[in-house]
Amino acid sequence: MSNAATKPRLKTSAMIASIAGDGQATRAAPFGNALVALARERSDVVGMTADLGKYTDLHIFAQAFPERYYQMGMAEQLLMGAAAGMAHEGALPFVTTYAVFAARRAYDFIHQAIAEDNLNVKIACALPGLTTGYGPSHQAAEDLALFRAMPNLTVIDPCDAVEIEQMVPAMAAHHGPVYARLLRGNVPVVLDEYDYRFELGKAKLLRDGADVLIISSGIMTMRALEVAKTLAHDRIDVGVLHVPTIKPLDTATILREARRSGRLVVVAENHTVIGGLGEAVAAVLLSHGVTPAFRQIGLPDAFLDAGALPTLHDRYGISTQAMADTVKTWLR
Repeated sequence: MSNAATKPRLKTSAMIASIAGDGQATRAAPFGNALVALARERSDVVGMTADLGKYTDLHIFAQAFPERYYQMGMAEQLLMGAAAGMAHEGALPFVTTYAVFAARRAYDFIHQAIAEDNLNVKIACALPGLTTGYGPSHQAAEDLALFRAMPNLTVIDPCDAVEIEQMVPAMAAHHGPVYARLLRGNVPVVLDEYDYRFELGKAKLLRDGADVLIISSGIMTMRALEVAKTLAHDRIDVGVLHVPTIKPLDTATILREARRSGRLVVVAENHTVIGGLGEAVAAVLLSHGVTPAFRQIGLPDAFLDAGALPTLHDRYGISTQAMADTVKTWLR
């Protein structure tokens, strides 16, 4: 019997399925619950969305603080303009939508109304990169490239539920606008095994390795850790450097780890290879004269297909097995 015949048939729900693996621990709505905890301590926190409260876990906040919840309708530009006004009046708005809508539809409003005035608006956006199978209209494969280019804006790409819970109060403590990628629903729990603490602007070496260093962000850190365990069976020693803050980039830690000789350096990201973490790291290395063997794992410079997420992750090389196979090929 072929491998294809033994695989379970994927249903339409796999287009929006959780990225958690079979049997992997998860936590429900970490962003919504963390925001509720923050709002209990800070009366200035408000939640704002554009008809996507249920789909960005902001409905948890709406249930706890209905008087501090603003549903702006399907109008993302209005959402960002209203958030700017709230910030001008002393509120601390946490704004949610899909990453495609913030990056493409409301970019100019974020740029002019929020970032130019360095306002204290926190934007958290679901469906980053390839975390939905609904095709290019919903896949924000280029959001990091766009938002890295915006002055005053801090950019975060969290790995799991643990980091999201820690990220929310850190976003509030930072003065100025923040864009954060958001994992919603039942979010994997990964970093609890590594005694992890999120620090804005800091990269963290989660595990060391003599043969390969994977520099990653977001869900690709989860995948990188899985790859490290997989390749250990082939006696390939893989280190993983997690870079949750895309801007400002922790250049000192990246340079320290990349300067170690004899290692292949691989940047893995759930984003197009154009303008994201990979190119940011490459620029840092070249500008400091650090030239290890360097490769990128990321999404292609193309409009991505629609379909089931497991199939698409295999197709575009960001599944655990696809990544492990690619790294082994590069080491030959």
